[in-house]
Amino acid sequence: MSQRLLFLIHSLSMGGAERVATNLANHWVNKGYTVAVATLSSTSSDFYALDPRIERIALDLAKPSQHPMAAMLNNLRTLRAVRRLLKQWQPQVTIALMTSANVYLALAGWGLPGQKIGSERIHPPTLPLGRVWEMLRRLAYGRLDQLVALTAPSAAWLRDHTRAKDVTVIGNPISWPIPVQPPVRDPSALLPMGRQRLIAAGRLVEQKGYDLLIEAFALLAPDFPTWDLIIVGEGPLRGPLEAQVARLGLQDRVFLVGSVGNIGAWYMACDLYVMSSRFEGFPNTLVEALACGLPAVSFDCETGPSDIIRPEINGLLVPPEDVSALVASLTALMANQALRERFAIRAVEAREQLSVDGIAGQWERLFQQS
Repeated sequence: MSQRLLFLIHSLSMGGAERVATNLANHWVNKGYTVAVATLSSTSSDFYALDPRIERIALDLAKPSQHPMAAMLNNLRTLRAVRRLLKQWQPQVTIALMTSANVYLALAGWGLPGQKIGSERIHPPTLPLGRVWEMLRRLAYGRLDQLVALTAPSAAWLRDHTRAKDVTVIGNPISWPIPVQPPVRDPSALLPMGRQRLIAAGRLVEQKGYDLLIEAFALLAPDFPTWDLIIVGEGPLRGPLEAQVARLGLQDRVFLVGSVGNIGAWYMACDLYVMSSRFEGFPNTLVEALACGLPAVSFDCETGPSDIIRPEINGLLVPPEDVSALVASLTALMANQALRERFAIRAVEAREQLSVDGIAGQWERLFQQS
């Protein structure tokens, strides 16, 4: 009988943790594991494609609460549903991704057989959860068999601020070639031809710092008239960002192209990757861009980019939220094709350094500790 492996995550919508869950689940079902992916949400927001051999379970319990009592009742319903799932599915290993799923697994799985592994997908202090969830995380993590962090600073924080017994650092994998799923959109059909392109990718939210990036590009644009800025992703800040682009008169130079399911083709159509995030965990888009042979410039936020970019080897790091420094580093690469090509040669090493085989192997060593 193959090992039974269950993933628990809020949803399979477009996002870093969701991509990681999908990549690992698809990898392990190919290795002969019996795999299920359970989400707290419904399937309506699913973006990533699971192998058809994977059982897809939607608890459909992620609903907004109108008041504290409703929130408490919703959480109790979720705990009961997760415990019922663990009893029925009987996994040898359950992997939860992100704080709420970690807490539900820790509490609902109490006393049940099977290994329970939680994983934080962001540096915890950068995204405060509120008093109740902070307390739940602190106490509940002690009931997990292992906890995975993306970086050493995050692991140290979890050891200091929770009761987690065993914290291991494992980065995010890159599935190469990058999987393709709908919506497939052709860059050559949507972008002006014969241009050089700076690309950023991720949800249009404050975390990603696109307001800072557009500000920086406005300073670069006059000196680099053949370059455009491409931002791939969707989110609640589309309106404000479009207004900023219009206010700066950059409608013909900055393109917010929305979500795409063939992100690899978009990286390949561009010349340089930029990450303007205010904070990160272990950014998948940065790894993907390097794997596609793009040199990168990134804010050196507290965790993430410095674990991936090797300065002066495959890219450049600049002080967090320092627009002037970002402009200077982008200028250095946009003006120097030979330097971009030198960085690109080393960038593709990410394919091997963070391969699914290698990262999955690190997870599998945790499975053997049960």
